[in-house]
Amino acid sequence: MSRTAGHLAGRNVLVTGATGAIGQAICVALAAEGARVVIHYGRNRAAAEALLDRIGGAGWIVAGDLADPAAATQLWAEAEALAGRLHGLVNNAGIRSEVAVDAPLEQWQAVWARELQVNFLSAVDLTRAAILHFRGVGGRIINMASRAGQRGYASNAMAYGASKAALINLTKSVAQSHGAEGITAVAIAPGWVRTDMAEAFIAQHGAAAALAGIPIGAMAEAAEIGELVAFALRPSQASLNGAVLDVNGGSYLR
Repeated sequence: MSRTAGHLAGRNVLVTGATGAIGQAICVALAAEGARVVIHYGRNRAAAEALLDRIGGAGWIVAGDLADPAAATQLWAEAEALAGRLHGLVNNAGIRSEVAVDAPLEQWQAVWARELQVNFLSAVDLTRAAILHFRGVGGRIINMASRAGQRGYASNAMAYGASKAALINLTKSVAQSHGAEGITAVAIAPGWVRTDMAEAFIAQHGAAAALAGIPIGAMAEAAEIGELVAFALRPSQASLNGAVLDVNGGSYLR
């Protein structure tokens, strides 16, 4: 893809979970605005390399299994070593698991522990590293939350909703506590986005279940999320701090 100087020219941004549909869209949108992207992947190196090629080599790739409690801090260190100064962090990596409340306790606890580790605790450690890196120079953190973290969620996926609610609170805490240091945070809260996760849900529960209650009658496209993240990372949006930006087709109104 061709790159021209844009709103994010000269800026380096770490994007976790970059090889999924939303992660790829974010990286493409950032590169289109001139940023260089640290592309994080969990297992699929080929997909990360293909994405780097797609954005014209404007960045680097870094591996890390965020289910490992030590991985997030190591990931940041590697990203910093590659890029030097980092200007933004996008905590996009996430999983959605299901477990019934009457499942065996060990299974119940394992699902909750993994969901919180990948979706929230890894973001917590990356946020800590980012704050320490941004002090004195500024920076912005974007947390990929969810409609599920605002209105509650289905019984068999409560861990997912809880992890996303925690991300929203983390965003607000960073905004209030570190805004004076030039460190700002924004949460993006999509409803259903057309991704593999959404397709898996449709395969199990049907399209009607996914589209129920969405006034526009359609899921968001990943490109919509990518464009919004790029916009939220623009230095000109200094006052966009602590916001939760809803992208849900009108299915949840606050």
